[in-house]
Amino acid sequence: MTLQDVAKRYAVAVSPHVRTLIDPADPADPIARQFLPDVAELTVTADELADPIADEAHSPVKGVVHRHRDRVLLKAVTSCPVYCRFCFRREMVGPGKADPLSPAELAAALAYIKSRPEIWEVILTGGDPFILSPRRMRQITEALAEAGHVKIVRWHTRVPVVEPERVTDDLIAALTQPGLTSWVAIHANHPRELTDAARRAAGRMAEAGIALVSQSVLLKGVNDDAETLEALMRGFVEAGIKPYYLHHPDLARGTSHFRLGIEEGLALTRELRARMSGLAQPTYVLDLPGGFGKVVLDSANVEKTAAGHRIRDFAGNWHAYPPTSAMSQVPYRAIS
Repeated sequence: MTLQDVAKRYAVAVSPHVRTLIDPADPADPIARQFLPDVAELTVTADELADPIADEAHSPVKGVVHRHRDRVLLKAVTSCPVYCRFCFRREMVGPGKADPLSPAELAAALAYIKSRPEIWEVILTGGDPFILSPRRMRQITEALAEAGHVKIVRWHTRVPVVEPERVTDDLIAALTQPGLTSWVAIHANHPRELTDAARRAAGRMAEAGIALVSQSVLLKGVNDDAETLEALMRGFVEAGIKPYYLHHPDLARGTSHFRLGIEEGLALTRELRARMSGLAQPTYVLDLPGGFGKVVLDSANVEKTAAGHRIRDFAGNWHAYPPTSAMSQVPYRAIS
């Protein structure tokens, strides 16, 4: 097994900006661990899945995931400026994977959204939607504004921290339209990612009236200690980014070397509450395998068992975690 074997299976790309953050003298560098391939990715455990949160089971038309009644994902692109080694969509993004939406497919996806008056929020994801041209982004926001019932547009991106020069005035202007409130969820996992350039990119969006929240993944060897998480969350707040989700890593294939136990994660988040202002607290969540939605882990919906945990979804059903057998996926329906 070689790194070439990893690159044949999963996309690899590291932006010039990210390369400047990597410490070549540190074999355990937390930035390198997130972006540089590792032969450990060729180890697949029995509980790992190609589509761990069942995007496909909830996709009524190509490019749309309608898991919850009032909101949808719109996956307009399938590429990123960097490829995270723990990505839960790693089987779907990058060269040789799914094609980006064609103009006709994007039109069909937008038509689906316009036909569903219950859709209040559209979440642009992918791939990284910030690699779209400002012209294409503006076309999407204009179409969503025309729907009337869509009020919130949320962009999920790594670009401000991995390629901050992309965050131009033209891009920022394309993020919203009259009648829409736009949010940007910025993904970073280590405080060193919050460079001066990243903070300036965030600041320009905030000055334009864009609300900013964070997303992070709890990763072994990257941020699995209270000091690093504290510095990351404080860094977000200082940059005008409200900490939002801290994700327990998904059961994506070839990512077991990044995962830690739920009890370890709970201990860390409880320590964060003792160390930091409520303004800096993220919500620790797990996307249940099989497409049953997110669950807040520090809650009555999680019970420890001899084999791991049992976790209750929002429909009131309990699931073993990790799964004890091949996961059944919830059939397509919008969860209320």
